[in-house]
Amino acid sequence: MLTLPTLASLLLLAVPRAVYADPCVSFDVDFNLLAFGFNGKDYNAGKQDSWTSGSATDITASGRPPFDGANTTCYLAQFFNAVYVLNGDKANPSDIYIYDAAKKSWSTQKTTTGNFDPSDFKTILDHDTNVFYAISHGEMYSLDMGEKTAAQSDALSWEDVQTTPYGNDYDPVMALAQNHIHFIGVPNVPAGSADIFVIHFSFFQPQSQSYGGATFPASHGETASFFQSEGVQQEFAFIPDDGSMTYVINVENNSTSTLAGPTSKDPKAQYAASITALVQLDSTGAVSFIPYTQGDASTNSAAKWASVAALPAVAPASSGSASATGASATGASAAGTAPAGTRLPASSTASGSGSSSTGGAAAGSNGAFANAANFGGLASALLAALAFLQ
Repeated sequence: MLTLPTLASLLLLAVPRAVYADPCVSFDVDFNLLAFGFNGKDYNAGKQDSWTSGSATDITASGRPPFDGANTTCYLAQFFNAVYVLNGDKANPSDIYIYDAAKKSWSTQKTTTGNFDPSDFKTILDHDTNVFYAISHGEMYSLDMGEKTAAQSDALSWEDVQTTPYGNDYDPVMALAQNHIHFIGVPNVPAGSADIFVIHFSFFQPQSQSYGGATFPASHGETASFFQSEGVQQEFAFIPDDGSMTYVINVENNSTSTLAGPTSKDPKAQYAASITALVQLDSTGAVSFIPYTQGDASTNSAAKWASVAALPAVAPASSGSASATGASATGASAAGTAPAGTRLPASSTASGSGSSSTGGAAAGSNGAFANAANFGGLASALLAALAFLQ
């Protein structure tokens, strides 16, 4: 006997499901800006001189992560021209997705976690060893990525390194420079100083290191290490959660200089650095950057943040779920749409100029009304179908 579906069940099937994106930004070895998870697509925004006026290339390919994790992050392995994506897959949080920037291809590396918690950690990728060092619940773990530009069949293991001196209450602020991990905001360590973990000898220095010049606060924030054309990073940027200033710490001469704070004062923003720029991806999906010249205090003091216009121009907020076709991007950003990569449901609309999103029906935006009208029409059609069958 044919069982007719109820109206309620049909309507539930018709309701659009919210799909959230958690994008990230990184670079390839030539320091083209790569933007992943932007409304279901991935983009190459090119080199720094094209960010404010150029157009990005769609590099979306099969095998990519869904970018729906709670805190997706991306890391450039400079020696191997590969980008490693952590927490890019909510259903498989321990998986690491590897993007081979030369081949523009994806693969998925399985890991075994042991006591490592892939839902709660902070990490850096060491430049020379290509090893992740992560802090999770007061414990330090490592994961050796070897020379990988593609996944291997065997799972990699997160190894327990040692217990940190900081306990479980410290929310780690970690930065990489000279193969050392620098910890900011450690309890009882004063402003302008950081604790250091020496990677190659696997130990925490007993004394904190102070840095002259501007005094960065002993607070929570985000970091990004400036690459060099050759060799390890020597400087890193620290942006406190209040976004009041950008501090650049040089570990070669133990000094601190400053850049302007980001325009978007967002404690949930992510940062990535090349050799000559610091890039911010804020929690609305807006991408901006500030140019940087190592050792040139005069130029750096006059530097200003600017939007990466290439990305909003090719990823309008109305785009839907992921498409892995790799077709070239042609869309344009219109007034009343959210910036590229906005962490909103794929079916939502957003208003604003790039600094905020509302997800509601603002003036000039009738997305909510259109969705309601479409849903109402579908409901009417389902009612008519049921009446005919009965």
